[in-house]
Amino acid sequence: MTVLGVPTAPGSPSATEDAANRSVSSLSIDKKAGSVELRDVLVEDLPEGQDQQFKLTNVLFRRRQTKSLDLDATATKRSVFDDPHLAPHYWPKKDYENIHRFDPNVRWTYREEQAVVRKIDWKIMIWAAVGFSALNLDRSNINQANSSSFLPDLGLTTDDFNLGNTIFRLTFLFAELPSQLVSKRMGPDRWIPMQICLWSLVTLSQFWLTGRTTFLLCRALLGYADFYTKTELPVRLALFWMSMNLCAIIASFLAFGTLRLDGYGDKAGWRWLFLVEGLLTLVIGLVTFFRMPPSPTQTKAWFRPKGWFTDREETIIVNRVLRDDPSKGDMHNREGLTLRRLWTAVCDYDLWPVYILGLMFGIPNTPPSTYLTLLLRDIGFNTFQTNLLTIPSQALGIVTMFIITLISESVNERSIVAMAEDLWTLPFLVALYCLPENPNSWIFFGIVTGLLSYPYTHPIQVGWCSRNSGAVASRTVNASLYNMFVQASSIVSAQIYVQSDAPRYERGNRILIIICSVNLLVLYPGTKAYYIWRNRQRAKIWDAMTPEATHYLSTTKDKGNRRLDFRFAH
Repeated sequence: MTVLGVPTAPGSPSATEDAANRSVSSLSIDKKAGSVELRDVLVEDLPEGQDQQFKLTNVLFRRRQTKSLDLDATATKRSVFDDPHLAPHYWPKKDYENIHRFDPNVRWTYREEQAVVRKIDWKIMIWAAVGFSALNLDRSNINQANSSSFLPDLGLTTDDFNLGNTIFRLTFLFAELPSQLVSKRMGPDRWIPMQICLWSLVTLSQFWLTGRTTFLLCRALLGYADFYTKTELPVRLALFWMSMNLCAIIASFLAFGTLRLDGYGDKAGWRWLFLVEGLLTLVIGLVTFFRMPPSPTQTKAWFRPKGWFTDREETIIVNRVLRDDPSKGDMHNREGLTLRRLWTAVCDYDLWPVYILGLMFGIPNTPPSTYLTLLLRDIGFNTFQTNLLTIPSQALGIVTMFIITLISESVNERSIVAMAEDLWTLPFLVALYCLPENPNSWIFFGIVTGLLSYPYTHPIQVGWCSRNSGAVASRTVNASLYNMFVQASSIVSAQIYVQSDAPRYERGNRILIIICSVNLLVLYPGTKAYYIWRNRQRAKIWDAMTPEATHYLSTTKDKGNRRLDFRFAH
């Protein structure tokens, strides 16, 4: 996003170009009193623009910069904190948990910055991906169970299966926002491990399922114990969901082995599958209690007396983040949301287009994905072949997600790039619909595998929603609302493949083709047009009042994307 001609991080207003290009007095903070003090600091030598981001293209193609980077040069980017007139309007709150490390006069080098980012990735991001994968391991094991005698043993039909998934998604939907609010008040470092452990206990309890009622009850409880982890950088988001595909591959191999316990202890193989995967997730949940610090400056604990970062590294992390997005200092990490803030975020109509996309974009490929093991069994493959045949689409999905991330980075585009998922899905849906009554099993497998190898653009849209929220308080609620619409999408999807349409699901596939076409021709282009129009509106008002900009910043009560200097990403 660009504000006033200066490149900035999403949702982060910047000073004017004149302010950014001259030597000014900067601000420093009295760390005990929280007061502001002027200091003369030369800023004209600071690099412009955003922090240098990790680019997969540079690694993949070993791309070299036209100008070699001096690792000992200053990496601190210019921001609103370098202008004494603008800085007070963006200053972090006094109770911000990292305020003692905030100093707008601090400078660091590219060498220090790269080392800190690598440490954050290794210490935090990897385990976050492990926890996320563990949840998806338990959430998707119902599909592996379907490759066995799960439905017949419980006396269930595919319509009962659809009802169970609908209940799961409904409870997930209703639990999403309260869960995020609890997480904001309690802190994700406490709430996330608790959720993983709760999830695992309910999952392994499915070992004792006896019929339709207990199945539906367990699906409901699973919905209340789920969460999504998030990050701001699209590449990290993509890595999260790539880990989900990798986890699905591991789950298929695990199911291949565990289902062979069929009959052991007079129990069906699918019961052992739920028990083993539930116990595995419980272990990961317990470890997560010791692997998630509250903030970059709060990594020291009785079991980690030295912490993860030095004082210097903490200072770099905090100031780097706040220079990139000053709104992150608006709340501390144990501060709950007020009803007023909640209502304001819900009424933020500028996020509604992204919510609608969240509702619609995943419908075309969800029924084939949910029914994959059932479809492969119906076409003639046995239990063990079915579990192995689910692996190719998961592996190819990692590749396509990797590629779409490269494209998104290269063109800095969201709405058009996010269309790739439906654009990929449409021709395979048409091919699936046009198959003869009794197709060759391997041709059917090839088409379904191709369909489910789509480039998953959900990470792009999660980041898109976060960017267009523009403030910590609203970002929490808006991300939850977006995920609620995604869960509503799954509820709709669960009603498309029904028992009366089995085994070819021609009517269902026809519906999926229509929805996919609407997404491509109406929703994505319409969303992009809307944000372009909104940005032009804002620019017209802001350009007309530029001389009064400082007065507006000092008097406005607008927050996040309500500010006139905010520009929407599209």
